[in-house]
Amino acid sequence: QVQLVESGGGLVQTGGSLRVSCAAAGRTFRSYAMGWFRQAPGKEREFVAGISWSGGYTNYADSVQGRFTISRDNAKNTVYLQMNSLKPEDTAVYYCAAVYTLPMSVPTTAYDWWGQGTQVTVSS
Repeated sequence: QVQLVESGGGLVQTGGSLRVSCAAAGRTFRSYAMGWFRQAPGKEREFVAGISWSGGYTNYADSVQGRFTISRDNAKNTVYLQMNSLKPEDTAVYYCAAVYTLPMSVPTTAYDWWGQGTQVTVSS
């Protein structure tokens, strides 16, 4: 079982930057990939970014490519999402997710554990 806690959400202006974090509770002894998803009001939850356990492989949604960067610090059991050039359409609740998998795998849908989410609001 992996317990995830997101933090770092808030209010920013269009064009600004924000970094959200996701920490896994307790010690980890198995490899897992991490992903970020988001859900805006009235919209379906969508994949944003993912990173392999090794940290060497990443995947991004087309809508955030070139603006967002996902990274991880396995020593701290923490994954980060750096968001730059933010737009109003980035406004959503951001969720982190985890799944035990191969070291180089970056799933876009098959995640088993989810955090509670953190609100990101981008003002126009």
